Amino acid sequence: MAEIKFGTDGWRAVVGQEFSEDNVLKVTDAVAKYVFDTFGQEKKIIIGYDPRNMADTYSKLCAKRLVELGFNVTYSKRIVPTPVLAYNAKHLNACAIMFTASHNPPEYLGLKFIPDYAGPATSDITDKIVSNLGQSIKPKTTGTYNETDFQPEYELQLEKLINFNKIRELKTNIIFDGFYSASIGYFDSILEKHNIKFETMNMFHDKNFGGKMPDPKPKYLEDLIAKIKLSKNSIGLANDGDADRFGIINEAGEYVTPNEIIAILLMHLVKNKNYKGALVKTVGASLLLNKVAEKLNIDVIETAVGFKHVGEAMRKYNPIIGGEESGGLSIQGHIPEKDGLLANLLVLEAMAYEKKSLTQLQEDLHNFVGFKFFNDRVDKKLENKEEILSFLEKFKTLKNIGNYQVTKIDLKDGVKLYLEDNLSWILVRPSGTEPLLRIYFESDSDSKIEELKNNLRVYSS
Repeated sequence: MAEIKFGTDGWRAVVGQEFSEDNVLKVTDAVAKYVFDTFGQEKKIIIGYDPRNMADTYSKLCAKRLVELGFNVTYSKRIVPTPVLAYNAKHLNACAIMFTASHNPPEYLGLKFIPDYAGPATSDITDKIVSNLGQSIKPKTTGTYNETDFQPEYELQLEKLINFNKIRELKTNIIFDGFYSASIGYFDSILEKHNIKFETMNMFHDKNFGGKMPDPKPKYLEDLIAKIKLSKNSIGLANDGDADRFGIINEAGEYVTPNEIIAILLMHLVKNKNYKGALVKTVGASLLLNKVAEKLNIDVIETAVGFKHVGEAMRKYNPIIGGEESGGLSIQGHIPEKDGLLANLLVLEAMAYEKKSLTQLQEDLHNFVGFKFFNDRVDKKLENKEEILSFLEKFKTLKNIGNYQVTKIDLKDGVKLYLEDNLSWILVRPSGTEPLLRIYFESDSDSKIEELKNNLRVYSS
């Protein structure tokens, strides 16, 4: 049996292979020991699951074992988004276990542990859980089990953060792509509750996610993009499998990058809602965010890639917004966990306050910054860990990439080289799950990125 590993967002594996009944019980026991050792037997544990194959079955198995081990368990009555469960962990002062593999292929399932601070478990916590594998606790008594709907308290939270009256004034047509995900029955529900008009598509749960990856990127949102292009003055909103990430399509049928969305929302929260504080972003996120923050006189706190690092910084610094380039964000006053439902609503709110289309907000953003940024990523497969370390060491020593001098090196997560034009950088970081390097590029033109890629091939051959 393969080794059980916790990555940047929990343990994930293929259902029926590594993700088996025995391994789920083994991880459940390890989590139970962590909760017992850290908080005691009386700590509540809440459990939820997304639409994936066997997620309901394995989550019930986990709940049953925890009750046997003496814990008081509250189980979701239905499929639930990760941010909804995470918010309730904070609200109920409970630890949470979410069965999801987020945006991974449909054959995967995962188990994510969410401590009572309502954000991703940090490495020190998951390291303790992994060290507990093969161990268990001896309960004095059996725990209790009950079921609930976690939606009501979460909706009350959104109503504190979002001006739904403003959104109702929007003249733009809203098209919500349920994308077969956990957002169905939650995002549409709150729009209906506040009498906000919208259209829908793909509004049923499918364990195979319509035969696509449950990742709201352009290549998987072709149906939504096609519908937007046929619908005048419309925008599209979608979320990934467990609804912690977002995918936004503007009125021209174009995908709006998470970097642009985070920048637009930062400007909105400062200008229209008087938020104060810093910006938290990952080392892989765009310089666009730094430029916006600089013009707004806002500090930037940069973390390693992965929302567990963003969430940790959010708990420490209480920023205006924290986000990552892969489509996750949260804001001040909410939970330190990415929330795709909140992101969708914030985009609608920003448009409503400004009385502008999303394409106009994008144009305003690029005019405000004075530059438009372009990004790309390539993956370089290597044979083993030694080759990866060798490449990183070599990359650290580079003084220039083609005609561009390296002016700064950041070792926060892999190796990031900043170039002399102050508009370009290259980040090389190892994958946490396989022997390959992820190489990120950013510059102010596609042609410059191609130039950088060609020059880097010379150094890396």
